[in-house]
Order: sequence, then C-alpha cells, then structure tokens
Amino acid sequence: MDLQLSVVKGAKVLMVGAGGIGCELLKTLALSGFQDIHIIDMDTIEVSNLNRQFLFRQSHVGQSKSKVARDAVLKFRPHVSIKSYHANVKDPEFNVEFFKQFNVVLNGLDNLDARRHVNRLCLAANVPLVESGTTGFLGQVTVHVKGRTECYECQPKPAPKTYPVCTITSTPSKFVHCIVWAKDLLFAKLFGDKNQENDLNIRSSDGASSSENVVDVFERREGEDIDDYGRRIFDHVFGYNIELALSNEETWKNRNKPKPIYSKDVLSDELAQQNGNVVQDSATDDGLSVSAMSSLGMKNPQDIWSLSENSRIFFESLRLFFMKRGKEIGNLSFDKDDQLAVEFVTAAANIRAASFGIPLHSLFEAKGIAGNIVHAVATTNAIIAGLIVIEAIKVLKNDIKSYRMTYCLEHPTRKMLLMPVEPFEPNESCYVCSETPLLLEINTHRSKLKDFVERIVKAKLGMNLPIIMQGSNLLFEAGDDLDEDMIANYEANLEKVLAELPSPVTSGTMLTVEDLLQEFTCNINIKHREEFDEEKEPDGMLLSGWTQPVSASEKEKEDKSINNGANSSDVTVEAVEDETGVVAVGVKKRRISETSEVAANAAADETNHKQYQVIDDEDDLVVLDGNSDAGNKRKRMQ
Repeated sequence: MDLQLSVVKGAKVLMVGAGGIGCELLKTLALSGFQDIHIIDMDTIEVSNLNRQFLFRQSHVGQSKSKVARDAVLKFRPHVSIKSYHANVKDPEFNVEFFKQFNVVLNGLDNLDARRHVNRLCLAANVPLVESGTTGFLGQVTVHVKGRTECYECQPKPAPKTYPVCTITSTPSKFVHCIVWAKDLLFAKLFGDKNQENDLNIRSSDGASSSENVVDVFERREGEDIDDYGRRIFDHVFGYNIELALSNEETWKNRNKPKPIYSKDVLSDELAQQNGNVVQDSATDDGLSVSAMSSLGMKNPQDIWSLSENSRIFFESLRLFFMKRGKEIGNLSFDKDDQLAVEFVTAAANIRAASFGIPLHSLFEAKGIAGNIVHAVATTNAIIAGLIVIEAIKVLKNDIKSYRMTYCLEHPTRKMLLMPVEPFEPNESCYVCSETPLLLEINTHRSKLKDFVERIVKAKLGMNLPIIMQGSNLLFEAGDDLDEDMIANYEANLEKVLAELPSPVTSGTMLTVEDLLQEFTCNINIKHREEFDEEKEPDGMLLSGWTQPVSASEKEKEDKSINNGANSSDVTVEAVEDETGVVAVGVKKRRISETSEVAANAAADETNHKQYQVIDDEDDLVVLDGNSDAGNKRKRMQ
C-alpha cells in the first residue's frame, strides 16, 4: 500500500481528451491521490455534452473543455496540480520530448487518427499508454507497453462501411443508401464546396443533349426566387434524374423500378404558396437554432413524416439555409448537431426512399443513421474511467503480471459485468512497433501520387506530415517550412501517376514513408495490379501486411465451431478499435489461462454473433458493423 501511494503521488500523468470519459477520469485521478495531471483537449463545450459530462454546466457552453474541467476539479481538490491545454494533440508542440516527461498517458479520445498519433508518440518516447472507449453500455480499457504488450496498432482496425458510388447514385435498396446520398452528395452539392468532386448529375433536361457549355443545374440563377429555385432542384433530383435512370432498361431487369416524384405531385398549389411562410418569423438568426420543423409547426422528431410533409421540410430547410444562413453556403459540411442540416438530409433521404419503395424513417432515426449515433451512458464512462486508473496504478508499480484488458458488457453473464483478459504480446507483423514492411497493390499507370498520399499515407497509415522517399530520392514532403520552389515541385509530383514520377514507382519498388513529428517510419513494397473490384476495393488499391491473412476454409471452419458453441477454454475475446476510436468486439478461438476462463465464457455468450466498433465521440457514440480477423493468432503476454 505504501508503494502504491508513493507511485501515485509521484506520478506525472498526461490525459488526452476531456469529454465523456475524460470528465470522469480527471475526477477519479484527483480523488485517487494523483498530484500532477496534464490535460489536452481541443474541443469546446456544447449543450449536448451536459447530460453526462458532469464537470460542465450551462454557463460553460462555448468554453474550453480542458480548462473548465481543470477549474471544476480544483474546487474540490485545490492542492492538485492540473495543467490544461486547449489544443490539438497533433500540434507540433506535443512532440516526443513533450511525452517523455510523463510516467503514463491515458487516452479518452474520439477518433482513430488521434489515437494512432498518440500511440506512435508513446512508442517513440517509451511511455506506457492506457487506451479506452465506450458505446452505450459497452466499453473497454487496454494497456500498451512498448516491447511487453501489443501496441494500439498491432491489430488491423475494421474499416468503416463504404458503399459503391453506383449503388448510392442509381440503385439504392436500403435507407442508409438514401442517407448517404442526401448527406454526402445533395447536401454537399447545395451547401458545400462548389469545387469538390460530386457524382450528382448536374445537367438539366434542357442541356442534356449538349456537351458544350454545360450549366450546373444546382447553381442559383441571378434574381431567381428561392421557392422557384427549390422546386427546380426538387424536380431535377427526384424527377428528371430518376427518369434518366429509368431509361437504362438493363438496370431494372431484376430490380423494382423507382417512381419519379415532381413537386407538383406532392404539394398542392395552396401548400406550395404557403410553404416557408408558416410561422416563418419564429426562426431565429442564431445559426444552428434555425429549424424548418419550428417554422412549419412540427414538433415531434419521432414522427414519421408523410411524403408531402417531407417535401415541405425539404423546401423550408432549403429556404432557411439561403435566407438565414446564406453566408455559410459554400463552406458547410454535414454536422449531426446542426438541426437544419439534419432536417434537410432527413427530408431528402425520405423523398428518395419513397421513390425507390424503401420505408420512410423519422428524423430521430435518420439522425442516428447519418451521425452513426448510439446514445452515451454516463455510468459506462464512470466504470471505464475507474478501470483506467486501476490499470494506470499497475503500470506505475510495474506490476506487469497484473495488467488486464477489461471489457464492460451490456448484460451480466454468469453474474459478470466486467470481463478481464490478459494482454497479448506485440504482433511481430505490426508495421508500427515491429517495423514490418507493408505491401501495396496498386495500378502504377493510373493512380497518381496524390491518391497514394490521401488514401494510404493519411487515411490508412494516419500520418499527418509525411515524407515519401524512393531510395535517396524525395518524392513528396509536407510541412510549413518549405520554400516556394519545393512546394511547386511537390504539387507537380502529386498530379503525376506513380510510373511517371521523376523516380518512377513501378512493381517491385520500395517506398519509405516517414512522419517526423511521430518519429515513425514505414516501408511499403509496391506491386502493380491492373484491375480492382469497385465494390470490394473502392479505393482502387489494396494495402496489406500488418496481419497474416486467414484462408477462407480456415475462417469458415473457425466461425462454425464458435457459432456452434466453442469449448470455453478455447475462446477469448478480441477488441480492436476503428475509425473514430472504436472497439470491435468479437470472439476468437485460442487457449487461455484458467483464470480467464469464466470471463471468456461471458464474452462468448455476449458477442457470439455480433461485432461492434465502438467510439466515444464526446457527444454520442458510433456503432458500425465491422469484421475482425478471426485467423490472426495472438500470444498472451508472458
């Protein structure tokens, strides 16, 4: 006990994230005797945080989370040293030297990119990391110690669900397809960056036959009345574009044909004139509080609107964007906390769903789908925060044999709610902590360097300021300290296909990619490949090498044995995290110690048929379907 008190009082702790988990964690650290705590968080407090981030009050809305959390805890623990940073953990000031001053780092983050960044800094600084995540009643805490346990990236993260463009634009069959269309295509086209690529058809019926001087139908004409503009957009996307799709008869041989919907079909002349004038003065000028539902006197977000009501919401939300938030148009992106944006996307998705014979959904349901929301539970955050502190104390005492990865289950199984599992050894194939080369299959004659940078280096490898080299030849570098000639040279390289770079990248080439801030280097072997499956490989390239693939026959055999009720001594639970910091809980076969046998049984019962990606996004939690790699063998830490 004396040892525990001394290591706790003498520890210097870094917390990253002061949201749902962070508030509970800071309180628990202070009450557990920790004397020197540093907190980094770039967010400000929102109204939606107040139902569970208990250190914050209404008067704090708009203020820094880290600063307010610090001030709140100092009121009941004034002797504790707490330093707050209202900043992004990826800022250059938080480098390896900064991390080296701490005895342990505790993560309560909300996205995969930041988690990977912190993982790499902890590895470079040789500082232990305790990771965490929650979603609803589910949660987890994992321990990562360099050379002793898996690092955060030792297991591949399930990719977020993506949908082929052709399905979204032409043949939707699920409501989520309509949401993606309304959010990522229509909303982005009307209110977002006009220069961004968009797969919506911009040709009107007037200009469909002309290939020259194509006028974008989504552009509002000079002096055009907003209601006329709204009806023109409505008729184009829900009427003309559907008729255009129907003209390809081959597409609909084995599918139900959609029905074109025009504004005159869903709004009577009286409603068309009234729309936008019903209680229109009730809409305030306070950006995010503007609401089409309020303007039209519609109150219940759980009601499923009729086609006519959805159409009225569509027109009214469009009108309000232009009349009340005109200055934002051209720079908007969808935000689940933006009421007007949610109303527009819900209405547009429902109208498209009606056209394709897909059941309509309420605004409440549509918001959940568009924002990937599973509502947070404060109790889960409190449990997870307590577990983080328990593991942090073990790390500070260097009590390696007692380290545990602990999972919080939704339903107690055999009287167990918390399931501890011994950590695993580092993955020898991990490209981060074991520096194993990766393999990239790519069409080197079609793919440009910028495709490689955006889709692989940044999106897959999580590098923020990459340097890309072939041997001693520098192909690309990102940073603020580059001169104009270098920037121009690198920008020119980005537009070239790989095989036509000054140092050509072809099959057999090895590229070295480095991030100086993370002190992380990765080698990638290039393999040329001509064709890719658009549905299964939408990026047009395939990165592999961080885990050994499992054969189809092995996976089928393994899944069958698990689903039929595997022997309890052969089952363990794996949790990996995804794009937004999430946990994917799944069942794997392997021998574990008797002390974990009961926990494994609980896990098998809890997660036999379902896998989750869980994320604490500080407002609500994301749950996405994911697939863990059932064939990857992992050794328990000795």
